[in-house]
Amino acid sequence: MIERSLVLIKPDAMERGLTGEIINRIEEEGLTLVAIKMLHMDLALAERHYAPHKDKPFFKSLTSYISSTPILAAIFEGEGAVNLIRKIMGATDPAKAAKGTIRGDLGIDIEHNSVHGSDSVETAKQEINLFFKKEEVFNLQ
Repeated sequence: MIERSLVLIKPDAMERGLTGEIINRIEEEGLTLVAIKMLHMDLALAERHYAPHKDKPFFKSLTSYISSTPILAAIFEGEGAVNLIRKIMGATDPAKAAKGTIRGDLGIDIEHNSVHGSDSVETAKQEINLFFKKEEVFNLQ
């Protein structure tokens, strides 16, 4: 089934110049980039994006971090995109992520783990709508 997933390249990866490598790793797995933009997420958007975590102790730190410097938001499309991207990213905690995954190779710690990807098809739809207008997404396939 063709799906779309949101990917955010986080501040730590942006600061270390890893955007091209992350995009390349995802494209090499056969997914198609259909939208991309660089933005400085404000705190309000960060709080909406991470709303499912609002009652967790790391919420304030996470929203502060993701809104600290510009990020790259992208949409990838392809067969089973959501689960495939999660596999490419690896475990949330880079210390537990397999070598060869984005987080396993490039992540610093559980907060500075370089990349975010949608965790379900439904979440992907919600997240995509937070970051992109319909006219900013291209149908390339």
